[in-house]
Amino acid sequence: MTKKLGLLGRIREDIQVVFERDPAVRSVWEVVLCYPGFHALQFHRLSHFLWGKNWPVLARCVSHFSRFVTGIEIHPGASIGRGFFIDHGMGVVIGETAEIGDNCTLYHGVTLGGTSWAKEKRHPTLGDNIIVGSGAKILGPFTLGDGCKVGSNSVVVKEVPENATVVGIPGRVVLDEQQRREQKDSGRPDLEHGRLPDVQARQIAQLTETIQRLEEQVATLLAERKQG
Repeated sequence: MTKKLGLLGRIREDIQVVFERDPAVRSVWEVVLCYPGFHALQFHRLSHFLWGKNWPVLARCVSHFSRFVTGIEIHPGASIGRGFFIDHGMGVVIGETAEIGDNCTLYHGVTLGGTSWAKEKRHPTLGDNIIVGSGAKILGPFTLGDGCKVGSNSVVVKEVPENATVVGIPGRVVLDEQQRREQKDSGRPDLEHGRLPDVQARQIAQLTETIQRLEEQVATLLAERKQG
């Protein structure tokens, strides 16, 4: 069972998360004074509390101020678990009905957006231990399974299974759970984009091979016709 922490305990935990996931950090004061992702999370806690107390205007004022200060927009209605980390953060947008599990990491430019104007669940749900690369867009009321990874600049519009890696526009699963396990055993870090499969390049290569085979078949048929 997860230990329930008070306000100071949650803040200490947030600082520890930064030390675990950002090799650039040097001191606690650096986190407290200079990390917009840390600031945005603290503001969100306040705005989410006010939202839950049915003070929506005040909650939106707090989140709006947070956006002005940090460049990160988190709707007060969004639900965020423990161990959450936003690296760099500029341009991150998290919608009202978004739900984020424990130990998730978002990089700058990430959008957890909706695809409907209806007053219903319209933003994504992220499971635990998820990493979303810079510039990725996750749009719609579906679920990303625990442990999945989303590559930079991907656009995800449908459900992603657990422990999968998604890249591309629209997002496609390029590594399943078994492949991810093999990658982890090899010692390569998650989201090492230079080692991720290039879906478009693979498709272009397949098309090129198909065209070459067709050209060879056409050439053979023309040669047979001339001989006949």
